[in-house]
Amino acid sequence: MFIERRGAPQARGAEHSHEELRIAAAALMVEAARLDDTFDARERDKIRELVAARFELGAEESDSLIEAAEARVAESSQLHGFTRVIKAAFSQEERIELMEMLWEVIYADGELHHYEANLMRRLAGLLQVSDRDAGSARKRARKRLDIPGA
Repeated sequence: MFIERRGAPQARGAEHSHEELRIAAAALMVEAARLDDTFDARERDKIRELVAARFELGAEESDSLIEAAEARVAESSQLHGFTRVIKAAFSQEERIELMEMLWEVIYADGELHHYEANLMRRLAGLLQVSDRDAGSARKRARKRLDIPGA
């Protein structure tokens, strides 16, 4: 599984560095967190937890990655650059598991804003994750976070 395999994703090509992959994944999480006009401590802590576990980073490295991702999101008005990197390097399973991580970030503040739901639909399409797989990822994230209705 994506979260269980540590380090860099299993890149299918060498066109992107490990750092680019990490930033792209973290940037999508940052975008998901700030889409409802708030990027609160719960969301930042969830992203820190997820990137630390996924990429085997310490607290300082995780914070640096999040800062770099925030800067990249601020520079770009398009998700395509980030999703193109992810799609080129992540397997189908890894993309589904990234969707699960994104749902965890979105639910970190206890609410689902309609902008966030729309983002996840867009990301599923851009990452070529089926509606069924995206829905399953959402259910697993809700269950892990103990959100009713999972």
